[in-house]
Amino acid sequence: MKHKVALLVLLFSLLVSACSPAQPTEVVTLKVAVLPILDVLPMVVAQQEGLFTNNGVNVELIPVGSAPERDQLISAGQADGMVNELASVMFLNQDQIQVQAVRFARTATADQALFRILAAKDSGIQSAADLKGVAVGVSQATVIEYLTERLLQAEGLSGDEIQTVAVPKIPDRLALLASGELKAAMLPEPFSTLAAQQGATVVLDDTLRPEYSFSLITFRKAVIDQQPQAVRAFLAAIEEAVTLINADPQKYSGLMVEQKMVPAPLAESFKVPTYPLKGVPTQAQFDDTLAWVKEKGYLNKDLAYTDCVNGSLLP
Repeated sequence: MKHKVALLVLLFSLLVSACSPAQPTEVVTLKVAVLPILDVLPMVVAQQEGLFTNNGVNVELIPVGSAPERDQLISAGQADGMVNELASVMFLNQDQIQVQAVRFARTATADQALFRILAAKDSGIQSAADLKGVAVGVSQATVIEYLTERLLQAEGLSGDEIQTVAVPKIPDRLALLASGELKAAMLPEPFSTLAAQQGATVVLDDTLRPEYSFSLITFRKAVIDQQPQAVRAFLAAIEEAVTLINADPQKYSGLMVEQKMVPAPLAESFKVPTYPLKGVPTQAQFDDTLAWVKEKGYLNKDLAYTDCVNGSLLP
């Protein structure tokens, strides 16, 4: 009899448990550090269109004013993700694996430039050959310096013929180019378009070698390990946002201006760029960047592709 009572109690407990409403799963919040650049437009669109929420993840976009500020937030664990570049991933991982690139943010194509080398008005510089021995303004130890060297090498300039000078801030580079104090500079879009409007001459751009030119969406390794579903949801929302932007780019031109991704003089004329569908850098792209940072002395150790790039979370 006692066994029957115990069995009935057990069955009743199981029935009650089955009928009870399931406890809601806590929605993860991902904090993403964002600079006011074109690369983050899909994130802003995903936020405003409710795509993150639809995919089951909360996202907090944290505005930052510089790459060092962004990297400090990541290293301190105060931000979970960011837009950066492959060299930046390598620098953050040189002592321990802190971050992994999980998707392209933007890529150059044969039809769309991300960066251009421009010559100052009245400098007389018209071609890559004219840049032999001319100091090109760059942001040192970044994709800007890497791309400057790779583009000029592709045009036949040797290492000792390529000269660069560090001018980290884009507005300073733009102003020095406009004044003629810099004879040449590498500038990202949309600032290269503005420089050309101000009279600078476009000498080279990355449409010639798009494989060297891209930015990345990167997350802390701890977040990827502990919350992979949240990162997957984030990337699914980005894919949807990219599809929306590419289908009707001008719908988001006002948002691009509102978020100060383009300088005021270009607010009416600059077109929303095309964004890449899902993908991550190849082993060859990784190897070339690693070879460059080691050759320049910015990094003195080898890193594994699989430690720095993770495409397994793409939708």
